[in-house]
Amino acid sequence: MTKAEFALRLKRGCASVAAAEGELTEIDSHFGDADHGLTMSKIAKAISDAVEGAEGGIRSMLDDAAMAVMALNGGSAVPLWNTWLDGMQEAAPEGDEIDVPGLQAIFAKALEELNDMSGAKVGDKTMMDALIPASQAIAAYDGSDEAGLFAAAARAAAEGAEASKGSVSKFGRAKSYGEKTIGTPDAGAMSMSYFFQGLAQA
Repeated sequence: MTKAEFALRLKRGCASVAAAEGELTEIDSHFGDADHGLTMSKIAKAISDAVEGAEGGIRSMLDDAAMAVMALNGGSAVPLWNTWLDGMQEAAPEGDEIDVPGLQAIFAKALEELNDMSGAKVGDKTMMDALIPASQAIAAYDGSDEAGLFAAAARAAAEGAEASKGSVSKFGRAKSYGEKTIGTPDAGAMSMSYFFQGLAQA
């Protein structure tokens, strides 16, 4: 996959998140600050604009995206997404091509970096409920084409986000609501799932 093709997938991921702003805000209004939709729209725009104008290779493009997110203010999602993107660029190739093993490497490194920062596990009702299954699906993918890899990740992320409905929030403001949070999906897991749905669009 070329840098341009990867950039297009990233932009589609961002568009998918931005289109869900209203839904993400509504979910976050139940037990959060009702700002997740707006925060994620800002993050999506920052990433999309960065990859659109990125010079250099794939590592440089991902570094630009991470830096663009880091420059944003507000929302707990900002440092999390910055860390995730920064992890990606650490393992990314400097050139203009990336294959399936290369994609597996960048998503594995990204999860490792975010794990170090977050500490959240599947079932804690955070973005990790979608990201960990998606990352595991990427790592387990044994095909040779990128489309299949992203499709598998999108399925796993969607299933993880849906499963977050059955969990009790263990982080953030929602933690104080305890079992009342059961039945509502986590907004962060949903936005991550939407990002992967966009990545999977051909």
